[in-house]
Amino acid sequence: MGLVGALAIFAISSGDWAVLGACLALAAATVVFIFYIQPDASDLAPHRTKLDQLLERRDTIYENLRDLRFEYRSGKYSEGDFEAMKTALENDAALVLAEIEQVTESQVRRPRPAVANRSAGSVYLFLRRWPLRKRARCTAR
Repeated sequence: MGLVGALAIFAISSGDWAVLGACLALAAATVVFIFYIQPDASDLAPHRTKLDQLLERRDTIYENLRDLRFEYRSGKYSEGDFEAMKTALENDAALVLAEIEQVTESQVRRPRPAVANRSAGSVYLFLRRWPLRKRARCTAR
């Protein structure tokens, strides 16, 4: 029973080969995914809304205006060049500010939820009408 018994222990049925092959394929796919597939830069960057982009553009324009004024005062630009660049930057700023206003106006403003019960609404109205100095005195205790 020596050699035949040893081979019988290591004999794998056809169903076991299929399971072993599936496990090896899954392991290989995992290794490839982890080590060889590179994520896009857009996957790693946080999502920026249109308003965020416009606010960043506004800040950049304001910074450029400050730099332009500094460089003009230091004598780097002539008055004509300074006025032309300043006018262009101010026009860009006006366009960006108009877009910011459009975006903020188009955002849906949600109405305040209705008060669930009357007693909570009554307390709110009472506190709202109560003079501020009395509220401050009561909370200071």
